[in-house]
Amino acid sequence: MKKAQIVIGLGFGDEGKGITTDFLAQQNPEAVVIRFSGGQQAAHTVMIDDRKHVHSSFASGALRGLPSYFTEHCTIHPVFLLNEREELREKGGNIELHIHPLAKVTTPFDVWQNRTSSKNLEDGTCGKGVGATMKRHESPYKLFAIDLIAPKAMLVEKLKNIAYYYGFLDKDEVEKQLQSFLEAIDAIDWKIDDYHYLNSFDHFIFEGSQGILLDMDHGVFPNVTYASTTSKNAFEVCKYLGIENIEMYYVTRSYTTRHGSGWMSNEKPLNLKNNEEETCIFNEYQKHLRLGDLDYNLLNYALKLDSAYVNSTKKNLIVTCLDQIDKEFKWENLEMKFDAIFGSYSPYSKDFQQLF
Repeated sequence: MKKAQIVIGLGFGDEGKGITTDFLAQQNPEAVVIRFSGGQQAAHTVMIDDRKHVHSSFASGALRGLPSYFTEHCTIHPVFLLNEREELREKGGNIELHIHPLAKVTTPFDVWQNRTSSKNLEDGTCGKGVGATMKRHESPYKLFAIDLIAPKAMLVEKLKNIAYYYGFLDKDEVEKQLQSFLEAIDAIDWKIDDYHYLNSFDHFIFEGSQGILLDMDHGVFPNVTYASTTSKNAFEVCKYLGIENIEMYYVTRSYTTRHGSGWMSNEKPLNLKNNEEETCIFNEYQKHLRLGDLDYNLLNYALKLDSAYVNSTKKNLIVTCLDQIDKEFKWENLEMKFDAIFGSYSPYSKDFQQLF
């Protein structure tokens, strides 16, 4: 029987979805890991012995040796993808990546828009062009993964029109911006495959991006992501593949984080320990990683919200970073009932520990 395990963040992102996915990949080496939202803005950190990798354009089972699949709900950027592929290859990871034909392609002009728009900078951006890409796809100026293997003249014409869409009128500047982008496209052996590719697998690990509280339909607008960060997209794929055995892995840190601007409850400085390997550090676009006490009301809200999108046979709660704070996680404050509850990883320890 086919089985799916869906990993979802309950907060504003940075909960520990990458290490949870890696944990499941270790248990199920025959699986494929599917990204069903977001794209190159992800920063999912996995550490295996002395190897550390931040997964963005590959799913978080790659360092463990599993193949990656990006659905049509994801974005890709060829230059970022090529750079990460080389890093992953050097670390002995699996660089096999299959991409749905209708995944959206981020161009240099989308990245420029994300990094220079005052509204984007005010509302919050990772500076990787994802939001601009999703917004552009509401217009006629679309670019899909399938276009990367189209005749070169057609691809270049589409790219030039996207440049003009953003106001790049200088042809020499457009050519300059496209040079490394086109070189990256040529350097990659693209595997553009629809869902039929997945029929050869019986086990599927779905890796979410960001968190439910940033969902474009349910987060506090305008500081949201252009993606469905609930189980919505993953469950749709499960229905398409005929998967009924679905197990949920809901992930939260033992405290609240938010990288970037926007509403956040219980925000206050925290004295953390054992967090020397924190991936989410200051950058010029998202600014600081903000911290606060865990809000159990928000946690319950996110859990109940996601249950509207997915029918699962089993639910698990993953709590990470328990070793970074002195406060105890209060399991009794959760209204949802779980078939199993797992505890932490310090993002930098090797294993999960069962709490019972």
